[in-house]
Amino acid sequence: MAFEREQIKKKAAALAAKGVFIGTSSWKYEGWLDQLYTPARYEYRGKVAKTRFERDCLNEYAEVFKTVCVDAAYYTFPRPEYLQKLADAVPDDFQFGFKVTDEITVKKFPNHARHGIRAGKPNENFLNADLFARAFLQPCEAIRANVGVLMFEFSRFYPSDYEHGRDFVAALDSFFAKLPTGWPYGIEMRNKHWLAPEYFACLAKHRVAHVFNSWDAMPPVEEQMAQSGSRTNPQLVAARFLLKPGRKYNEAVDEFQPYDKVKEPYPDARAAGKALVAEGKKAGPDRKTFIYVNNRLEGNALATIDAMTDADTN
Repeated sequence: MAFEREQIKKKAAALAAKGVFIGTSSWKYEGWLDQLYTPARYEYRGKVAKTRFERDCLNEYAEVFKTVCVDAAYYTFPRPEYLQKLADAVPDDFQFGFKVTDEITVKKFPNHARHGIRAGKPNENFLNADLFARAFLQPCEAIRANVGVLMFEFSRFYPSDYEHGRDFVAALDSFFAKLPTGWPYGIEMRNKHWLAPEYFACLAKHRVAHVFNSWDAMPPVEEQMAQSGSRTNPQLVAARFLLKPGRKYNEAVDEFQPYDKVKEPYPDARAAGKALVAEGKKAGPDRKTFIYVNNRLEGNALATIDAMTDADTN
C-alpha cells in the first residue's frame, strides 16, 4: 500500500495549501500497520512494541497528514507537557483539532465508572467559561500556532436538561460572550431538532463554526450542509464523519475492528466529504476547512479519506 500512502500524502499536502485539512479521529491504530505505518519503525526483538508504537506513531502520521483530531482532550484537561509533546512530534504547519474536555460540555454526568461518585449527578462546571479559559486555553497558548479548531462536543440533551432548544442557545450565547476571542471554536451538537435558525444565528454572532457531524441520531452531513445559515464562521468550517446515522457506536466498534479495511462503504458520507473539500478549495486559504474521519464510519478511515479526496486536488 506504499503507493497509496504516497498518493494520500500528496493530496493532503495539496489540499492543506488551499486551506483544506483532512485527517483522522485519533491515530494510534495498529490496524494501520503496513498501510499508514511502517512496522519496522516500532519493532523490538522482531515484533512491533505496542508502547513504542503508541509513543512514536504520531511522527509518522504527520509525514502524511496535516491534521488530526485529538480525542484524548475530551477526557481530561490537557497538560502543557502533553501538548508540547504533540507539537514536537509534528511539522510547524500541522494543525490539531481538539475536543474540549467534557468537564465543560456535560450537563449531567453519565452513569459511567470513569465519573466515579459524580456519575448521574449535575455537573457544576458545565459551560464554566473561567474554568475553560484557565484549564484548556491557557495550556494551549504555547502551541497556539498548531491549534486548528477547538470543538465543543455536546452529547444529546434530554427534556430534563433543557425543555427547549432555545434555552440551550441562550446558555451558549452567555458562554461565548465570556470567552476570549480569536480562538477557532466549533460546536458539535447531537439534538437534530435544535439545528434551527436561532442556533446558527447565535454561532454566527460569536464566529463559532457549526461542526457538521455524522452520528447515530443526527441528519446526514449532506442535510446539515444544506440548511440555511449553517456556515456560521466565514473563516472556519469543520466536519466529523463518525458514524453512519442509525448505527450505535458500540455496534460499529464490534463490527469494524481492527480497522484495517473498509467493511461497509457509505457513499453519502463520501459524497458529503467530497463536497466539503470542493467548497473549501473554492473558498481559498483564507478560510480553513477541517474534515475528520473515524474508523467507525466505514471500517478504515484511511481508505475513506482516499475516496473523499480522489478528485483532482490541483
